[in-house]
Amino acid sequence: MKSLAVYWGCYILTSQYQYELSLRETMPKLGVKLIDVEEATCCGFLLESIDKFASTYLAIRNLSLAEKISKDLLTPCNGCYLSLSEALHRWRVEESTRSKIASLLRDENLFFKGELRVYHAVNFLHDSLGLRKISEAVVNPLNNLKLATHPGCHILRPSEIVSADDPENPRKLDELVEALGAETINYPGKLDCCGGPLLSLQPEKSYLISSRKINELERIGVDGLVVSCPICFKMFDSQDVIRRVAGGKASLPVVYYTQLLGLALGFKPDTLGLNLNQSPVEKLTSKISC
Repeated sequence: MKSLAVYWGCYILTSQYQYELSLRETMPKLGVKLIDVEEATCCGFLLESIDKFASTYLAIRNLSLAEKISKDLLTPCNGCYLSLSEALHRWRVEESTRSKIASLLRDENLFFKGELRVYHAVNFLHDSLGLRKISEAVVNPLNNLKLATHPGCHILRPSEIVSADDPENPRKLDELVEALGAETINYPGKLDCCGGPLLSLQPEKSYLISSRKINELERIGVDGLVVSCPICFKMFDSQDVIRRVAGGKASLPVVYYTQLLGLALGFKPDTLGLNLNQSPVEKLTSKISC
Protein backbone atom coordinates (compact mmCIF):
# COMPACT_ATOMS: atom_id res chain seq x y z
CA MET A 1 0.00 0.00 0.00
CA LYS A 2 1.34 3.44 -0.97
CA SER A 3 1.60 5.93 1.89
CA LEU A 4 0.84 9.55 1.14
CA ALA A 5 0.80 12.62 3.35
CA VAL A 6 -2.47 14.53 3.12
CA TYR A 7 -2.98 18.22 3.81
CA TRP A 8 -6.67 19.07 4.16
CA GLY A 9 -6.46 22.84 4.48
CA CYS A 10 -9.15 24.88 6.25
CA TYR A 11 -12.25 24.72 4.09
CA ILE A 12 -12.66 20.96 3.87
CA LEU A 13 -12.32 20.42 7.62
CA THR A 14 -14.75 23.21 8.51
CA SER A 15 -17.55 22.87 5.98
CA GLN A 16 -16.89 20.38 3.18
CA TYR A 17 -16.87 17.20 5.24
CA GLN A 18 -18.12 15.09 2.34
CA TYR A 19 -14.87 15.66 0.47
CA GLU A 20 -12.85 14.35 3.41
CA LEU A 21 -15.23 11.42 3.97
CA SER A 22 -15.14 10.32 0.34
CA LEU A 23 -11.35 10.56 0.12
CA ARG A 24 -10.83 8.61 3.35
CA GLU A 25 -13.15 5.87 2.08
CA THR A 26 -11.92 5.55 -1.49
CA MET A 27 -8.14 5.90 -1.19
CA PRO A 28 -7.54 2.70 0.85
CA LYS A 29 -9.68 0.83 -1.68
CA LEU A 30 -7.18 1.93 -4.33
CA GLY A 31 -4.17 0.93 -2.24
CA VAL A 32 -3.35 4.35 -0.78
CA LYS A 33 -2.85 5.03 2.92
CA LEU A 34 -3.44 8.67 3.85
CA ILE A 35 -1.29 10.09 6.66
CA ASP A 36 -2.56 13.35 8.13
CA VAL A 37 -0.06 16.19 8.44
CA GLU A 38 -0.19 16.96 12.15
CA GLU A 39 0.17 20.50 13.52
CA ALA A 40 -0.66 21.91 10.09
CA THR A 41 -1.92 25.48 9.77
CA CYS A 42 -3.52 27.56 7.02
CA CYS A 43 -1.74 27.15 3.68
CA GLY A 44 -1.28 30.93 3.40
CA PHE A 45 -3.61 31.37 0.44
CA LEU A 46 -5.70 34.08 2.12
CA LEU A 47 -2.61 36.07 3.11
CA GLU A 48 -1.03 36.18 -0.32
CA SER A 49 -2.38 39.59 -1.35
CA ILE A 50 -1.49 41.11 2.05
CA ASP A 51 1.92 39.66 2.90
CA LYS A 52 3.58 37.48 0.29
CA PHE A 53 6.40 36.38 2.58
CA ALA A 54 4.07 35.38 5.41
CA SER A 55 1.96 33.41 2.94
CA THR A 56 5.04 31.61 1.61
CA TYR A 57 6.33 30.88 5.11
CA LEU A 58 3.03 29.29 6.19
CA ALA A 59 2.99 27.10 3.09
CA ILE A 60 6.62 25.99 3.48
CA ARG A 61 6.07 25.22 7.15
CA ASN A 62 3.24 22.87 6.19
CA LEU A 63 5.40 21.33 3.48
CA SER A 64 8.21 20.74 5.95
CA LEU A 65 5.80 18.90 8.26
CA ALA A 66 4.67 16.78 5.32
CA GLU A 67 8.22 16.05 4.17
CA LYS A 68 8.95 14.45 7.55
CA ILE A 69 6.40 11.70 6.86
CA SER A 70 6.31 11.27 3.06
CA LYS A 71 8.04 12.20 -0.16
CA ASP A 72 4.66 13.03 -1.72
CA LEU A 73 1.85 15.26 -0.49
CA LEU A 74 -1.80 15.20 -1.51
CA THR A 75 -3.95 18.27 -1.05
CA PRO A 76 -7.57 18.03 -2.27
CA CYS A 77 -8.20 21.80 -2.29
CA ASN A 78 -7.45 23.80 -5.44
CA GLY A 79 -6.47 26.91 -3.46
CA CYS A 80 -4.15 24.97 -1.17
CA TYR A 81 -2.62 23.23 -4.17
CA LEU A 82 -1.79 26.59 -5.75
CA SER A 83 -0.49 28.09 -2.50
CA LEU A 84 1.75 25.13 -1.67
CA SER A 85 2.98 24.78 -5.27
CA GLU A 86 3.77 28.47 -5.56
CA ALA A 87 5.62 28.47 -2.24
CA LEU A 88 7.64 25.43 -3.29
CA HIS A 89 8.53 27.21 -6.54
CA ARG A 90 9.70 30.29 -4.62
CA TRP A 91 11.72 28.13 -2.22
CA ARG A 92 13.56 26.57 -5.14
CA VAL A 93 14.30 29.75 -7.15
CA GLU A 94 14.57 32.56 -4.57
CA GLU A 95 17.66 32.12 -2.42
CA SER A 96 16.88 35.03 -0.07
CA THR A 97 13.36 33.73 0.60
CA ARG A 98 14.72 30.22 1.19
CA SER A 99 17.32 31.51 3.66
CA LYS A 100 14.84 33.58 5.69
CA ILE A 101 12.27 30.81 5.90
CA ALA A 102 14.88 28.18 6.79
CA SER A 103 15.97 30.36 9.72
CA LEU A 104 12.38 30.67 10.98
CA LEU A 105 11.80 26.94 10.62
CA ARG A 106 14.86 26.18 12.75
CA ASP A 107 13.16 27.97 15.64
CA GLU A 108 10.64 25.08 15.61
CA ASN A 109 13.31 22.47 14.92
CA LEU A 110 11.92 22.06 11.40
CA PHE A 111 14.05 21.48 8.31
CA PHE A 112 12.90 21.49 4.71
CA LYS A 113 14.76 20.01 1.75
CA GLY A 114 12.18 20.92 -0.87
CA GLU A 115 12.28 17.48 -2.45
CA LEU A 116 8.68 16.36 -1.99
CA ARG A 117 6.08 16.48 -4.75
CA VAL A 118 2.74 18.26 -4.27
CA TYR A 119 -0.28 16.57 -5.85
CA HIS A 120 -3.86 17.66 -6.20
CA ALA A 121 -6.44 14.88 -6.05
CA VAL A 122 -6.95 15.10 -9.84
CA ASN A 123 -3.36 14.67 -10.99
CA PHE A 124 -2.59 12.16 -8.23
CA LEU A 125 -5.46 9.90 -9.29
CA HIS A 126 -4.84 10.42 -13.00
CA ASP A 127 -1.03 10.46 -13.18
CA SER A 128 0.20 8.53 -10.15
CA LEU A 129 -2.46 5.86 -9.66
CA GLY A 130 -3.57 5.81 -13.27
CA LEU A 131 -6.82 5.36 -15.15
CA ARG A 132 -6.30 1.63 -15.61
CA LYS A 133 -6.05 0.93 -11.89
CA ILE A 134 -9.16 3.00 -11.18
CA SER A 135 -11.12 1.35 -13.98
CA GLU A 136 -10.13 -2.12 -12.79
CA ALA A 137 -11.40 -1.31 -9.27
CA VAL A 138 -14.88 -0.36 -10.49
CA VAL A 139 -17.59 -2.78 -9.36
CA ASN A 140 -20.56 -0.55 -10.14
CA PRO A 141 -19.95 1.04 -13.57
CA LEU A 142 -21.72 4.34 -14.20
CA ASN A 143 -22.56 3.51 -17.79
CA ASN A 144 -25.88 5.36 -18.01
CA LEU A 145 -24.66 8.76 -16.79
CA LYS A 146 -23.82 11.82 -18.90
CA LEU A 147 -21.79 14.26 -16.81
CA ALA A 148 -20.02 17.59 -17.07
CA THR A 149 -16.86 18.48 -15.19
CA HIS A 150 -15.62 21.74 -13.68
CA PRO A 151 -11.82 21.68 -13.15
CA GLY A 152 -11.64 25.04 -11.38
CA CYS A 153 -9.01 27.74 -11.80
CA HIS A 154 -6.24 27.22 -9.28
CA ILE A 155 -5.03 23.80 -10.40
CA LEU A 156 -4.60 25.16 -13.94
CA ARG A 157 -3.11 28.63 -13.64
CA PRO A 158 -0.49 30.08 -13.50
CA SER A 159 0.63 27.25 -15.74
CA GLU A 160 4.37 27.84 -15.18
CA ILE A 161 3.89 26.90 -11.52
CA VAL A 162 0.97 24.48 -11.23
CA SER A 163 0.80 21.42 -13.44
CA ALA A 164 -2.31 19.45 -12.57
CA ASP A 165 -3.67 19.63 -16.13
CA ASP A 166 -3.56 21.49 -19.45
CA PRO A 167 -4.68 25.07 -18.67
CA GLU A 168 -6.32 25.51 -22.07
CA ASN A 169 -7.88 22.10 -22.55
CA PRO A 170 -8.08 20.25 -19.21
CA ARG A 171 -9.08 16.63 -19.72
CA LYS A 172 -7.85 14.71 -16.68
CA LEU A 173 -11.02 15.09 -14.61
CA ASP A 174 -13.08 14.05 -17.64
CA GLU A 175 -10.91 10.98 -18.17
CA LEU A 176 -11.21 10.07 -14.49
CA VAL A 177 -15.00 10.23 -14.82
CA GLU A 178 -14.89 8.16 -17.99
CA ALA A 179 -12.77 5.54 -16.19
CA LEU A 180 -15.87 4.90 -14.05
CA GLY A 181 -17.96 4.17 -17.12
CA ALA A 182 -19.78 7.50 -17.45
CA GLU A 183 -19.88 9.76 -20.50
CA THR A 184 -18.52 13.30 -20.25
CA ILE A 185 -19.44 16.27 -22.42
CA ASN A 186 -17.47 19.32 -23.46
CA TYR A 187 -19.28 22.64 -23.16
CA PRO A 188 -18.45 26.31 -23.86
CA GLY A 189 -18.36 27.45 -20.20
CA LYS A 190 -16.12 24.68 -18.90
CA LEU A 191 -13.27 27.03 -17.95
CA ASP A 192 -15.52 29.78 -16.57
CA CYS A 193 -14.97 30.79 -12.93
CA CYS A 194 -17.35 29.46 -10.27
CA GLY A 195 -17.75 32.94 -8.78
CA GLY A 196 -16.09 31.99 -5.49
CA PRO A 197 -13.42 34.74 -5.43
CA LEU A 198 -16.19 37.35 -5.24
CA LEU A 199 -18.17 35.64 -2.49
CA SER A 200 -16.93 37.69 0.47
CA LEU A 201 -17.11 41.01 -1.42
CA GLN A 202 -20.16 40.80 -3.67
CA PRO A 203 -22.09 37.61 -2.84
CA GLU A 204 -25.01 38.27 -5.17
CA LYS A 205 -22.73 38.77 -8.17
CA SER A 206 -20.79 35.71 -7.07
CA TYR A 207 -23.87 33.48 -7.24
CA LEU A 208 -24.96 35.09 -10.50
CA ILE A 209 -21.72 33.79 -11.99
CA SER A 210 -22.40 30.32 -10.56
CA SER A 211 -25.91 30.35 -11.98
CA ARG A 212 -24.64 30.78 -15.56
CA LYS A 213 -22.88 27.43 -15.53
CA ILE A 214 -25.76 25.65 -13.78
CA ASN A 215 -28.24 27.10 -16.30
CA GLU A 216 -26.00 26.19 -19.25
CA LEU A 217 -25.68 22.58 -18.11
CA GLU A 218 -29.39 22.25 -17.40
CA ARG A 219 -30.09 23.41 -20.96
CA ILE A 220 -27.66 20.81 -22.30
CA GLY A 221 -29.34 18.12 -20.21
CA VAL A 222 -26.53 16.47 -18.26
CA ASP A 223 -27.14 14.22 -15.27
CA GLY A 224 -24.80 16.14 -13.01
CA LEU A 225 -21.74 18.31 -12.51
CA VAL A 226 -18.48 16.84 -11.14
CA VAL A 227 -16.03 19.09 -9.30
CA SER A 228 -12.82 18.65 -7.31
CA CYS A 229 -12.49 21.98 -5.47
CA PRO A 230 -14.27 22.71 -2.16
CA ILE A 231 -14.91 26.38 -2.95
CA CYS A 232 -16.25 25.59 -6.44
CA PHE A 233 -18.38 22.86 -4.90
CA LYS A 234 -19.90 25.26 -2.38
CA MET A 235 -20.77 27.73 -5.13
CA PHE A 236 -22.51 25.20 -7.38
CA ASP A 237 -24.03 23.12 -4.59
CA SER A 238 -25.79 26.12 -2.95
CA GLN A 239 -28.65 26.05 -5.41
CA ASP A 240 -31.22 27.42 -2.98
CA VAL A 241 -29.11 30.60 -2.89
CA ILE A 242 -28.68 30.54 -6.68
CA ARG A 243 -32.45 30.32 -7.16
CA ARG A 244 -33.04 33.18 -4.74
CA VAL A 245 -30.42 35.43 -6.31
CA ALA A 246 -30.63 34.55 -9.99
CA GLY A 247 -34.04 32.95 -10.39
CA GLY A 248 -34.52 29.89 -12.54
CA LYS A 249 -34.91 26.27 -11.48
CA ALA A 250 -31.28 25.43 -10.54
CA SER A 251 -31.87 21.75 -9.85
CA LEU A 252 -28.67 20.03 -10.99
CA PRO A 253 -26.86 17.33 -8.98
CA VAL A 254 -23.36 18.44 -8.00
CA VAL A 255 -20.85 15.90 -6.63
CA TYR A 256 -17.19 15.65 -5.81
CA TYR A 257 -15.26 13.29 -8.06
CA THR A 258 -14.32 11.24 -5.02
CA GLN A 259 -18.02 10.77 -4.20
CA LEU A 260 -18.65 9.56 -7.74
CA LEU A 261 -15.59 7.32 -7.49
CA GLY A 262 -16.93 5.85 -4.26
CA LEU A 263 -20.27 5.00 -5.86
CA ALA A 264 -18.44 3.22 -8.67
CA LEU A 265 -16.34 1.33 -6.12
CA GLY A 266 -19.50 0.09 -4.40
CA PHE A 267 -19.76 2.36 -1.37
CA LYS A 268 -23.15 3.46 -0.08
CA PRO A 269 -24.09 7.14 -0.68
CA ASP A 270 -24.16 8.19 2.99
CA THR A 271 -20.72 6.68 3.58
CA LEU A 272 -19.44 9.15 0.99
CA GLY A 273 -21.24 12.12 2.53
CA LEU A 274 -23.79 12.45 -0.27
CA ASN A 275 -26.41 13.12 2.39
CA LEU A 276 -24.51 16.35 3.13
CA ASN A 277 -24.79 17.67 -0.44
CA GLN A 278 -27.43 20.38 -0.86
CA SER A 279 -28.07 19.83 -4.55
CA PRO A 280 -30.59 17.12 -5.60
CA VAL A 281 -28.08 14.25 -5.74
CA GLU A 282 -30.89 11.70 -5.53
CA LYS A 283 -31.62 12.50 -9.19
CA LEU A 284 -28.17 11.13 -9.96
CA THR A 285 -27.99 8.25 -7.49
CA SER A 286 -31.42 6.99 -8.67
CA LYS A 287 -29.73 6.14 -11.97
CA ILE A 288 -27.02 4.10 -10.22
CA SER A 289 -27.36 0.76 -8.48
CA CYS A 290 -26.34 1.83 -4.97
